[in-house]
Amino acid sequence: MRKHFVHFLFTTLLITFCAASTYAQSVVKGKVVDAETNEELIGASVMVEGTSTGVVTGMDGSFTLNVKSANPTLLFKYIGYKDLKMKLTQKGKVDLGTITMQSNTVALADITITSSVAIQRKTPVAVSTLDPVFIEEKLGTQEFPEILKSTPGVYATKQSGGYGDSRINLRGFESANIAVMVNGVPMNDMEWGGVYWSNWAGLSDVTRSMQVQRGLGASKICSPSVGGSINIITRTTDAKKGGSVLYGIGNDGYNKIGFNMSTGMNEKGWAFSILGSKTWGDGYIQGTAFTAYSWFVNISKKINDNQSLSLTALGAPQFHNKRYDQLTILEWAKQAQFGRRYNATYGFDANGQERVGSNYNYYHKPQISLNHNWQINYKSSLSTSLYMSIGQGGGYSAQGNNRSSFYGATNGIPNTTYRKIDGTFDYATLMQDNATADNGSLAAMSSSINNHLWYGAISTYTCELAQSLSLQAGLDLRYYKGTHTNKLVDLYGGSFFIDPARSSSTNWRKDDLGYVNEKLKVGDVVYRDYDGFVTQEGAFAQLEYSKDKLSAFASGNINNNSYWRKDRFYYDNKKSEVVNKLGFGGKGGANYNLDDHNNVFANVGFFSRTPFYSGGIFLSSALSNALNPNSTNEKVFSYEVGYGYKSKVLSANVNVYRTAWKDKTMTKAVVSGDAASNYINMNGVNALHQGAELDFKYKPFNELQITGMLSLGDWNWDSNATGFWYNRNGEALNKKSEVVPAGSPDHAQSTLNLKGIHVGNSAQTTAALGVNYEFMKGLRFGLDGNYYGRNFSNFDISVADIKSSGVQPFSQPWRIPDAFVFDFNMNYRFKIGNLDASLNANVKNILNEKYITDAQDNGAKTGGHGWSDATVFYGFGRTWSSSIKINF
Repeated sequence: MRKHFVHFLFTTLLITFCAASTYAQSVVKGKVVDAETNEELIGASVMVEGTSTGVVTGMDGSFTLNVKSANPTLLFKYIGYKDLKMKLTQKGKVDLGTITMQSNTVALADITITSSVAIQRKTPVAVSTLDPVFIEEKLGTQEFPEILKSTPGVYATKQSGGYGDSRINLRGFESANIAVMVNGVPMNDMEWGGVYWSNWAGLSDVTRSMQVQRGLGASKICSPSVGGSINIITRTTDAKKGGSVLYGIGNDGYNKIGFNMSTGMNEKGWAFSILGSKTWGDGYIQGTAFTAYSWFVNISKKINDNQSLSLTALGAPQFHNKRYDQLTILEWAKQAQFGRRYNATYGFDANGQERVGSNYNYYHKPQISLNHNWQINYKSSLSTSLYMSIGQGGGYSAQGNNRSSFYGATNGIPNTTYRKIDGTFDYATLMQDNATADNGSLAAMSSSINNHLWYGAISTYTCELAQSLSLQAGLDLRYYKGTHTNKLVDLYGGSFFIDPARSSSTNWRKDDLGYVNEKLKVGDVVYRDYDGFVTQEGAFAQLEYSKDKLSAFASGNINNNSYWRKDRFYYDNKKSEVVNKLGFGGKGGANYNLDDHNNVFANVGFFSRTPFYSGGIFLSSALSNALNPNSTNEKVFSYEVGYGYKSKVLSANVNVYRTAWKDKTMTKAVVSGDAASNYINMNGVNALHQGAELDFKYKPFNELQITGMLSLGDWNWDSNATGFWYNRNGEALNKKSEVVPAGSPDHAQSTLNLKGIHVGNSAQTTAALGVNYEFMKGLRFGLDGNYYGRNFSNFDISVADIKSSGVQPFSQPWRIPDAFVFDFNMNYRFKIGNLDASLNANVKNILNEKYITDAQDNGAKTGGHGWSDATVFYGFGRTWSSSIKINF
């Protein structure tokens, strides 16, 4: 009986297996990509409609699915994209090739056009694209620019370590020379060109994709960048109804909550989306507590089949405490209790209230844009964006003859006058000294207010001239007004304050003694009070040719910039001279696809960029109407060649570049003894940036992906620069440091030999290697390593360095030790009922590596250029964060 049962069981199993084999009719594979950018979509769902059979795409967007039913319909789903259905009629092994999915957001096409998003194997530029899944999984508690640290040519640090105080360099160029755009709208400050990332720290919550274009890039705005561009495309209104909620925690009291919702598009063509979040914590650095919000609203209307309108508003109000003071390596070693977390201005007053001196910042810079997309006919379209930015906020700034008390450290050594034995700052004693001083507060605190109104319009007309030839042309118009004033907020124990800035400048009428010696109270204006104005009228045009394997473009732009300022403090409401500068540029490039796997590209460009308002037009934009007598346009000539390879297993890119930058304006403090007594405004500063870059993705099998990059740069200053001397108030000086008329024969001029000096604070050799492995369905682990080498400190200038002949070369600045830092991340995607959920965990610097990220040489002060003279910031030690997100 038992023998018969065994035979029966064996037969049953055999029949079952055969039946299963009969139904396993097809093995389907393919690759899912974004229809706009051709980027792989990681984690997209591929399901057999009406069943629970399905898989998710791997690290390169590929999938393999066993299909047991006959003539099934495959359903492709991905957050932020339209569902896609495909009827399967073939049997056996089926290769669907590349499946493109369209974004389910309204009016994305016009934003993509305006933002000049590069397309792989078509746009001839070096480009790296990050999708929202990558950002969500890797960001953790990093600053937004740090998510780019594994990109070739990028060096990003937390700098001083306060919330949002990070910085980014691209191919050795600082943020002022990197075009940063949100939905095609420029973010760079109109006065000095840089980006305060703390104003946009919440931007990661609304980012749909982020693209770094190195070198000339594909952007058509009329203020070209030197190093490259960062294009951030935000969410628009989802065409599908739904949303999500998020909660995150991390080290040092880090907390984050957030949500987003979308109504989906109704039958009348309306759609609405909203997002909000709050992030707060104590900060990794001592005394750097922060609270930040982010908000996003989009209202879209599909007018008809040819026109759509989209209104987008976003902002990130925040306040945070900062840290300014770099210390020498020996001084850092003395801070055994706090180590790299030490903040030299952190302390308490007599009431036990926590204080951070001038290390406080608050700002809100909402951006509102109205985008209109009009498909005029089958050959032409018009995309227009009207935008405005309203900046309100500032940071604390110390005032008074004894204001250096608030700075915490001098030449990298903590000040001892107001220092407790535990290393904290003694605000109680400072306030007592202020209370007993005969002439009011020796040192007081003001709020350095920097408000602005910025209006602009970018309009792009696209026309198909022939089957393979198209034209894009448009306007880039901007108006900017920045209001800058300082108001007293705290007398620190004193009963009044006499502003030394009112008597230190020759701009003042000396008979106005009542104003000069006025006893000021909280709310009164000190130090400065002026408006800065910048306007731009620009036009651009680009021809694009694309046929078969060849894509090519040629573009040009021209712009007129106007600059002026109006002073209410030093000049009694006097308007300066209006300065007009004309800029222009042209670039071109081509990409040729040799076959399905190999492509080559090249680009070349030249542009003449108008100087920045600060330093380039005005010697001291904060304190004087004095113009830079040698103001001139910067000239940039750049070219690049590259090669790409792409297959199902391996994709790789390699490129070499050379950028010559001439006639840059640079302002440097001139060190005399222990302090920076005067400044020199240099013109004719040249630099040469050249190098090679490699990046790759390797996927030997579905569960494993290996990524890597290597960037080798050779970036040096390359000229004998000439410069004029002036004081803190922007007044021209002669060789005896006496005030003279700007541009007069007595105005002191010096020549500096900068040839061969390394560009500082941007690692010239970087490398990255990352491994991501899917252990089981929905669960991925990642380990990333980043190497930083040949990183030099910023050079400084002493009186001894100033040589009228320019023959004496500068000493090379101190080289920062190389570093290798590892990060770990985990992502788990799962179901809670019928809802999709994801859990993310990140550990940054898992080995707790102690390494230097930023440094100032300081050889001009000490006569040496070694490690003991430099002042530095360290990178963060080990940090962690975790978050859960539920989609509905």
